[in-house]
Amino acid sequence: MDLAHIIAFNATLLAAMASPGPALLLALKTTLTSGRIAGMATGLGLGTAAALWTGLALLGLEGIFALFPWAYVALKSLGAAYLAFIAYKMWKEASQSLDESSEKTPGLRRAFFTGFGVNIGNPKSVVFSASVLLVIFPQNMSIADKMFIALNHLAVEWVVYAVFAMALSTGPARNGYLRLKPIFDRAAALLLGALGLRLIFSK
Repeated sequence: MDLAHIIAFNATLLAAMASPGPALLLALKTTLTSGRIAGMATGLGLGTAAALWTGLALLGLEGIFALFPWAYVALKSLGAAYLAFIAYKMWKEASQSLDESSEKTPGLRRAFFTGFGVNIGNPKSVVFSASVLLVIFPQNMSIADKMFIALNHLAVEWVVYAVFAMALSTGPARNGYLRLKPIFDRAAALLLGALGLRLIFSK
């Protein structure tokens, strides 16, 4: 493994993070409704779960899923149910002001574990990670190399979500969200619900 492998992996990771999905949507929503610190805490949870999937992919978890398909189905079902729960809460509170909403000031621990739950509930992440790792990195890497890749993934995710939270916590961004809160929240709820259905019905 050399620097070119790490650069290629990070470029792929950044492209994946930039694509619309439940993780990016949750980070956006939390930052706009609850502020920069809560958005960062959510990002820490999202990044920790994503890096954990990469670490498990490096250890061959996709092989375990192939041997025990029921484990993959069970985890996928739990992830879909969790996305549906978040979508339901967003839809229910779409017409409420931030003063009325239960999501106004989530604790940092709650924000972290909400983010962690969204990414850990998507076992497709380990399949994605395994395919990317297989294409980019050489075979028969040492344990030290694998640990470095997982920690690198963690660092990239944390930095990106921290920058994202700082950029979106400005007054204009928050005011723009407040003006469109019912529309944005319901659209976000529909998207998360659709992603949950896609997760449960996809192979």
